[in-house]
Amino acid sequence: MARKRSSGHQTMLNRVQQGKAQKSRQLRKTTAMSRELKSPLAPYPLVDINVLITQALDAIQSTLETGADNPVTSPKSPLRVFFAFSDGNQRARVVLFTGINLDDLAQQAFAWGKRQDETVSTARWLRVDRVDQAWPMTWAECQKRIETTKRNYFRYGITLDRSFKQAFMEQEINANAMLYLGGKTLNSRVNTKNSTIYGRRRFGKGFQLPQDPEHQVLIFTTKGFFIQAGRPAVHLNGFDEDTGGRNTGRRVIKCLDKPVVDKLISDSSQFLAAQVGDDGRFVYGLHPCFDREINAYNTLRHTSTIYAMLEAWEVTRNPALKAAIDRAIGYLVQDLIRIYTPEGEAPVAYLQDANNEIKLGGSAVCLLALVKYTELTSNQQYLPLLEKLALGVRRLQDPETGQLSHVLNADDLSVKEVFRIIYYDGEAAFGLMRLYGLTKDPRWLETVESAFAYFIANKHWKTHDHWLSYCVNELTLYRPEERYFEFGIQNFVGHLDFVIERITTFPTLLELMMAAHKMIIRLQSSDEHRHLIDQIDIDKFYRALEARAQYLLNGFFWPEFAMYYKNPQRILGGFFIRHQSFRVRIDDVEHYLSGYVAYLQHYLKE
Repeated sequence: MARKRSSGHQTMLNRVQQGKAQKSRQLRKTTAMSRELKSPLAPYPLVDINVLITQALDAIQSTLETGADNPVTSPKSPLRVFFAFSDGNQRARVVLFTGINLDDLAQQAFAWGKRQDETVSTARWLRVDRVDQAWPMTWAECQKRIETTKRNYFRYGITLDRSFKQAFMEQEINANAMLYLGGKTLNSRVNTKNSTIYGRRRFGKGFQLPQDPEHQVLIFTTKGFFIQAGRPAVHLNGFDEDTGGRNTGRRVIKCLDKPVVDKLISDSSQFLAAQVGDDGRFVYGLHPCFDREINAYNTLRHTSTIYAMLEAWEVTRNPALKAAIDRAIGYLVQDLIRIYTPEGEAPVAYLQDANNEIKLGGSAVCLLALVKYTELTSNQQYLPLLEKLALGVRRLQDPETGQLSHVLNADDLSVKEVFRIIYYDGEAAFGLMRLYGLTKDPRWLETVESAFAYFIANKHWKTHDHWLSYCVNELTLYRPEERYFEFGIQNFVGHLDFVIERITTFPTLLELMMAAHKMIIRLQSSDEHRHLIDQIDIDKFYRALEARAQYLLNGFFWPEFAMYYKNPQRILGGFFIRHQSFRVRIDDVEHYLSGYVAYLQHYLKE
């Protein structure tokens, strides 16, 4: 089968399959970031730690005077208060002060501040946490409790002695992977190596974990606030027994309003922009506990991340974000997309990935990204390439059943896997619908309707895929048929309990709910199809949507979270996946970002 390789094909293969040296990649990232983007630490001035201590003590005094819930008042004594300082470039220094009252704590804090030498006498952030509850148990009982908790969801601090001389806050435990063994270990487990390394850093070379199972320890919770120079104290959520402490330590946000969502979108999109190097490649991901890059690369996620960045740029119009988008698109079209000319057919284009594979989802997200770029910029240079990509998708469809093949061998376009993952179907159909919206070429609509006949016959709605929800909402703009609306409703209506209760942040759930919301709004204004709303518990639907939007706040690297990790400034403004040891990967961030952009544009504006 004849084929034509793009000029950058061999370069792409070398990069995808072999990668480049980590130091070289990081140099490119640093150069790009310094040229175009403000430092993520720019909004946070570096000040003398005694300034922050004074500000913290004033905030504490204010809460005492007003009788408000505060981090250091307790009918019991002594008061145990953690002060954690960070300059934003390294892990927070954590100090525990114990006193009988606020004056006692203040004397200790200022005395400690005066003892610091010039190299450690400044900070950007101070977090203050009071121990508010504690439960005694043996070391064996503590380990059992840890091991019955989903990994990284142990939301307690641990002190290895009753006097708190060797006490670790929950945030320290998580940021140092002290209860994470990785791999197939789904629950928390004590990581002896990591715990010992951090314990010796905090408490000296003599530190070791208890050896006696009957050794007495305490687990504890805290409540407090976060201090930045010249700004009001930010109150943090304490441990809520009803939710298992899932909001613990994150700032209190009573209303998820436009200013809050604007900041989430701005910060996370700038985080993604900072990951794009001069050559247009991303830093694919980070393990923030130890500031380690993920050396793998995934061209599909490269492309889908561009799509989310374009959605954010539509909101922010940030020129540095646009410049990063342009570099990433340049790398996409020059190095990652491969043109083929099958014998007797028009040229087609595919996104190639590692292992010499072509994935249906890759071509789909190319359509999404390049259509969005064309719409936002009115630059039509990619229209010929879009047609080749769409023809490539259409070529994968069984003309009898409408089924789309998922994975091809890149050398000869032979089918490697007819089915790999359900997401490819929804991505492909949505990508073609977006292209149809741009060009009104009937071929793309015909392809999607044929695919949907297969989706409906095979009850794809059972997967509750957010891409299918996006697609069916787009399809019904042009084909407002009851069978499509029915599919769209089935895709979410039985999933609401999962959306409300899921312990992980699961950011694509917000995308699912936002696409469904858009369809509900249209149904409400349709005389012909309004009766379909009777299938939906509307109150429960919006309770689920808002619960998920709120819960995603727990996956954001606020400074009060980031400060405990090895390199806080590098992860600030990103989103993480807690059960993957707080992994930050571009595709993780993109799904959070897309969900919040839709929430801002289609929910808060109403």
